[in-house]
Amino acid sequence: MSVADAKGPASASEPLLRIRDLKVGFSSHGKTLPAVRGLDVELSKGEVLGIVGESGSGKSLGMLASLGLQARNAVVSGSVVFKGQELIGRPRRDMRALRGSEISMIFQDPLSSLNPVMTVGDQIREALLLHTKSMTKAQATARVLELLQLVAIPQPDRRINQYPHEFSGGMRQRVMIAMAIANNPELLVADEPTTALDVTVQAQIMRMLRDLKEKLGLALILITHDLGVVAGHADRVAVIYAGLVVEEAEVRELFANPRHPYTRGLIASIPKLTASKDKLYSIPGAPPMLGALPEGCAFHPRCSFAQDVCRKVAPATIELGRHRASCHFAETLPPWGESARAAQSEEPAHG
Repeated sequence: MSVADAKGPASASEPLLRIRDLKVGFSSHGKTLPAVRGLDVELSKGEVLGIVGESGSGKSLGMLASLGLQARNAVVSGSVVFKGQELIGRPRRDMRALRGSEISMIFQDPLSSLNPVMTVGDQIREALLLHTKSMTKAQATARVLELLQLVAIPQPDRRINQYPHEFSGGMRQRVMIAMAIANNPELLVADEPTTALDVTVQAQIMRMLRDLKEKLGLALILITHDLGVVAGHADRVAVIYAGLVVEEAEVRELFANPRHPYTRGLIASIPKLTASKDKLYSIPGAPPMLGALPEGCAFHPRCSFAQDVCRKVAPATIELGRHRASCHFAETLPPWGESARAAQSEEPAHG
């Protein structure tokens, strides 16, 4: 099957991207350590999906593996269907042609992602010429100038010949975005697009991504630990813990009525704008290490609602309309509100 097959239109009833039971492990000393344990998400054309979780939860790793960018010692299984075509197991040559044309990714650190000895113009031009063999260098240069202007980089005719170290952090991120959208992809994956940027630049970058999504008709996956970013820009949210989606819902529903204790902890950890002398809440404990997952629910050592069943039995996913959560008590947790937030912040984990 060639990459040309993947460019055909998907059925109107099919999602643009469907990930089912995606598992990623790492071979070490004769055994496989699980990092992503069965990721399930879907994305429709033009939709914005927020994927949130703490560092080490598997959110970036799952998307990298979906695009065939896993480490050499990674073991990947499951299904990733893009526009009706399976990506897991496809030849590397096909995946290289697909990445950057149909699917693009903005990586976490633009400074390390950009080549320091190439001008930004050459790097964007390279992405164009690799995917469009009929394009001349002059046409590619014109397109680069257009892209730099599209991402609001001033004086693009001068900036095109500069190197990454001559750009600020926010400007480098804009260059990464320009490179990612150069070939008009249908799906853009933004991995922590605002990390290490100040608040003002963060807002500018997110506003730009939203405007580009509307202008170009992109579907967008936002991978982040920042629930504030998700609240303002996503349509749906998938919360990942220990390599599994533990809750998924439309963004307003998730914030108004979270049904998993981990999601409640993440929301309670968001700093409040009102003046308060209370300490900022943090979820007790730390995410489990690879190969050291607790029995039962992986979150139970940190959960203030944990009972004996949580320590022995892994919870099934409970469907609550278009809201789903993997918690034994998803249907019986106390209603969410200021009182519940306060209780969440005060109760210690039972271990």
